[in-house]
Amino acid sequence: MNAAATETSEAPEAPLSAPLNVGFDYTRSVGPVLGRFVNALRERRIVGVRGSDGRVHVPPVEYDPLTAQPLTEFTDVADEGTVVSWSWVAEPLDAQPVQRPFAWALIRLDGADTCLLHAVDAGSPDNIHTGMRVRARWADEPVGHIRDIACFTGPDSPAGPAPTAPPPPVAERAEGEPVSTVITPIHLRYLHSASPEESRYLRGLAEGKLIAQRCPACHKVYIPPRGACPTDGVPTTDEVELPDTGIVTTFCIVNVPFLGQRLTPPYVAAYILLDGADIPFLHLVLGCEASEVRMGMRVRAAWKPREQWSTTLENIGHFEPTGEPDAPYESYAHHL
Repeated sequence: MNAAATETSEAPEAPLSAPLNVGFDYTRSVGPVLGRFVNALRERRIVGVRGSDGRVHVPPVEYDPLTAQPLTEFTDVADEGTVVSWSWVAEPLDAQPVQRPFAWALIRLDGADTCLLHAVDAGSPDNIHTGMRVRARWADEPVGHIRDIACFTGPDSPAGPAPTAPPPPVAERAEGEPVSTVITPIHLRYLHSASPEESRYLRGLAEGKLIAQRCPACHKVYIPPRGACPTDGVPTTDEVELPDTGIVTTFCIVNVPFLGQRLTPPYVAAYILLDGADIPFLHLVLGCEASEVRMGMRVRAAWKPREQWSTTLENIGHFEPTGEPDAPYESYAHHL
C-alpha cells in the first residue's frame, strides 16, 4: 500500500500555507526627458512636454505620439488641476502613498492636456467626484521622484498631512548633481496555500525525505509533485521517495552581482535530475570550482543541520559533486 493510500484511512492533514513576499528595488536611468521631470519635482515644479499638435503631455513623453519624433519643448504646468476619473481604495497596502483610505485618480493639471495618475487624500468617497479641483501636497524633503508629490488634496480633504509610506530609496549621487537614476521598490505579498500533494512533499522535506509522485498511466515521476500528470492529465496518486543523488542536466554560471545576492560570484545554478525522477528542479551546485560543473555531473544533496530544517527545499543548502563518473548524455537527453 502506498503512502497516499495509507493517509485515506485517517483524517487528512490540512494543506500548508505561508505568506510570501516577492520584491526588489526597480532601478532605472531616467534619461534626458524623464530626468527633466524628476529634477523639476525636486524643486517642487511639474514639467510637461509639448507635442507637434500643441498638446502638453504630463508626465513628459520622449517621442511624439503622432510623428514619433523626439520632443524637446518643455513647459511648466500648475500643481493643481481637475479629477477626470477616480477609484476608491478602502484598505491601503503598505507601499501605497497614503496610509488611510484614499482615491487613485487621473488628474489633468492646469496647462496639461493629458492626465497624471496619483493619490488623492479625500478622507471619504463622499469627498471626491469627477470634476473636483485638487492641489498637490508636496513632500517635506523632495528627492527627485514621483513621490515628491505626497498626494493631492481637495476642498474637503482631512486637515493635516496624511500618513504616508516610507520614502523611496535614493540612488547615490554627488551633492548638487542632477538625478539620473530612480529607484522604486516593487513588492508582491500574498498567502500561498499548497496543494495536498505539495503539502506532503514539504512535510517530507522537514523529515529529510524527497517525496515525488508517479503518474499511474505513463509512470513518469514528478518532483516537486503535481496534482495531475501534464502528459496524461490523470491524478498522480502514487507517492515515491527518491534518493538525494542525481545529475546536472543544464546549468548557468552566475558572474554578475545583483541586489540581495547571497553568494559571491561566480557560482552555479543548475537543474538537478534526481535519480528516479523525470523532471529536474533548480538548485545550487557548490563544492567545486564553477568552471568544473558540467552536464551529466553526478551530485548529492548537502543538507543543512537538522535543527535548521523546516517545510522547505532550502533544507538542502546546495548540491555537490559525488566524484562518480558522469552520466551518459543519453540517460538525461529527454529531460533537458
